Formats: sequence, C-alpha cells, structure tokens
Amino acid sequence: MEALSERNPRVVSAVKLHRAPVRRKSGLFLAEGPNSVESALDTGRVEELFYSLKAAGREHELVAGAAANGVRTTLVSDRAAEALGETVTPPGLVAVCRQIDVPLTEILESAPRLLAVPVAMSDPGNAGTLIRVADAVGANGVVLAGDSVDPHNGKSVRAAAGSLFHVPIARDRDIDAVLQALRAAGITVLATAAKGEVDLDSADEILRGPVAWLFGNEAHGLDPEISRRADHRIRIPIRGRAESLNLAAAASICLYASSRVQHAK
Repeated sequence: MEALSERNPRVVSAVKLHRAPVRRKSGLFLAEGPNSVESALDTGRVEELFYSLKAAGREHELVAGAAANGVRTTLVSDRAAEALGETVTPPGLVAVCRQIDVPLTEILESAPRLLAVPVAMSDPGNAGTLIRVADAVGANGVVLAGDSVDPHNGKSVRAAAGSLFHVPIARDRDIDAVLQALRAAGITVLATAAKGEVDLDSADEILRGPVAWLFGNEAHGLDPEISRRADHRIRIPIRGRAESLNLAAAASICLYASSRVQHAK
C-alpha cells in the first residue's frame, strides 16, 4: 500500500480542518492521538482515519479494528502525518470526525442533574480540561455559553483526552437564553464568586438537586451582572495564602463537590 503524501487532495482537505471557518462550514474536525481517536471510533463519529507507518506499529489493534468496522483507514507519509498533527511530536494517528455539539434542548430533555456552564471561555486548553473534568465526575453535559472557544479546536480536543466524545456538549451565544432555559428546566443556577454568600462546605443541601455551575472567563472571571442572576453565589474556602484559583481548578472543585453529594449513599 502506497502512503499518501502531504499533497494528496484528501490530506490537504483534512489539514484545512485546523482552521475554525473550515470546521464550521464542513461540520468536521480532527481528533489526534490514540485516546481521542479510540473514543471517536467508539462513538461512530470517524469519517476517515489517517495513520503513519510508525503509528500502525504502535496502534495496530486500533487501526485494524477501525478498518474491520468499515472505517476508511489511510496510510500517510511522515510528512503528511506532521501536517495533519498539531503537536511537536505528532502521534501519526489523526481521525476526521463529525462534530459533536448538540442543541441545548437535547441536553435539558434528558433531565440533567449536573451541568458545567463556562461563560465566554476563551482558552481551548481550559475548555478541554473542563470537559474532561465534567466527564470524570459524571456530569450530564457542558454548555459553552456566550462568545466561547470552539470545543473542536485541536488544543481543546487534546486536553479533553477523549472526553469530548463522552459528555454532551452544547454551544449557545445567547447567555440570557441559556439562563432562561436552565431555569425553565427546574435547574438551580450557581455562580462561583470569591465573596459568595454560600460557602461550598455548607452547600450540600443546594447541591442535592439539579444544578448548573456558571464559570467565568479565565482573564476577567464571571461578569458581575450574570453572577447576580444566579440563584446562589458559592465561594470556595481558601485556607492557605493563595489569592485565588484558576478556572480549571475552581471548576474541578465545584463539580466534584456536586458529584460527591449527588452520589452519596
């Protein structure tokens, strides 16, 4: 089998998916590396799997399993693998996938008990990390509200480490509409705030019901106006000398606290 070069039209088309406008127009994105590719294959979202000779040696079962299940598997040259990958040392395993986001109504119709709602999140690495945390604690969905980063961005996909395919994800630029929809679904809206009126350690009663956690932008935090519209503002007690927590750390603590209470026997 001859390996496709970086100039092959299929490879060229796939490489263009590194750009957001192309992803939006095509409804496709790239998942790189064995974790992401395996999760994409498990959910039946792969249109084509590109692999290098080295990757075929390392991930023989993954590539053979994909081919056996009818997925188009394509051997590419090392240079093509480098063009398809975004990391310093490309894994040589890249899947072209159908995008994963769903309408917010679809998530709400499933009667979710725990949602993560990052508002105007701009860092793709943080978006992927938050999706991974949401998956780990058993959250029922992630809602990217406002002018947020594309979760199909390569850095976001890598940071999610496969969780992008496990947790329902919705995107809605209209923050007001998101808040209204959450309330209409009977979900308590919580905001993280350094001076919140409820201490996280004392919030178990609130956390027992269905909740959606609002998390603010990495640089500016949650807009005070949006924070005021939450049902409760929750503060994370900081007992050491750290001035604050970054978004991913705060989200991890809050989502785990909710999960602990909801899964307590």
